[in-house]
Amino acid sequence: MKKFGTLAASAALLMAGAAAAEDVKVGMITTLSGGGAGLGIDVRDGFMLAIEQSGVDNIEVIIEDDQRKPELAVQLADRMIQSERVDVMTGIIWSNLAMAVVPSATAQGVVYLSPNAGPSALAGRGCHENYYNVAWQNDNLHEAAGAHANGSGYTNSFILAPNYPAGHDALSGYKRYYEGETAGEIYTQLGQTDYAAEIAQIRASGADSVYFFLPGGMGIAFLKQLADSGVDLPVVGPAFSFDQGILQAVGDAALGVHNTSQWSPDLDNAANADFTASFEAEYGRRPSLYASQGFDTANLLLSAIAAADVNDADAFRTALEAADFDSVRGDFEFGPNHHPIQDIYVREVIQDGDIFTNRIIGTALTDRADAYAAECQM
Repeated sequence: MKKFGTLAASAALLMAGAAAAEDVKVGMITTLSGGGAGLGIDVRDGFMLAIEQSGVDNIEVIIEDDQRKPELAVQLADRMIQSERVDVMTGIIWSNLAMAVVPSATAQGVVYLSPNAGPSALAGRGCHENYYNVAWQNDNLHEAAGAHANGSGYTNSFILAPNYPAGHDALSGYKRYYEGETAGEIYTQLGQTDYAAEIAQIRASGADSVYFFLPGGMGIAFLKQLADSGVDLPVVGPAFSFDQGILQAVGDAALGVHNTSQWSPDLDNAANADFTASFEAEYGRRPSLYASQGFDTANLLLSAIAAADVNDADAFRTALEAADFDSVRGDFEFGPNHHPIQDIYVREVIQDGDIFTNRIIGTALTDRADAYAAECQM
């Protein structure tokens, strides 16, 4: 198998295997350098693993690095649509980049499969027949965390998230299910790495718990600084704050923390067992939430290609809506706004040998759709 490192220029892969009727060109724009690069690399590697395993020979994947810059993502998308003539787009991690790219892409007839970003604006009134989210709607994991906080007896949470669309969705989701008071609510800078001021506010707030959504390097910095500060409060978060890459960097400070996710490496189904084993064998590391989402996104695409011609827009959309593939999450289906209906679990951070990882300890929400589906007039 060919492996992909960090890419600054476009890369293309034409897979070898059994021929299919029509060629399909996929444009992947994701974050492969700078802050948050690990998230994009995992999405890319999970996606490409599924394509490789399929043996399908008619899929070309063009990969570009957005460097977490919305203006660059727009330029790349315009080139892919207008010059490369891609049929399908995918890959974006960050919701501000998704908001810059997805509405224009779908309006031009391109199908967009989101392996991560799920902004509320694209789930409700901004939904589109060509947009499918294969991960979650942004609020979902945070809603589950709010429900878990109630069950844990927390009544005065201090909550914080970055100041961008997913950060606002995160705290809205937490508060939608959380029944207690908030000791404080802060929106930090996207990409921030110094949290001394925020931790001082937490210390003085009288909070009985901390809830935070800080993906990638932001979460690493915050967790380390919180542990060093001596602030001894229970912490709850979504999987993004306690994902596989973050845990290795944080280490002991994350042990025992509860977090919410629609996926976990220990989910007991055959597709997940095969995925986790093959990903680790291929890439030499354990898969993350992001890798699992990239893998599912590719398998959704493959299921639709097997059932319909990508050039027959209505038939191809129907095939995508059917979601006829074996998800690493087990049961998977789309709601009427093309966002998943799925269980969301509570996980605990544990140590397995030399590796920090997560294990499921309960279910926070069952068959959860999202709060915006009723607004979608698709």
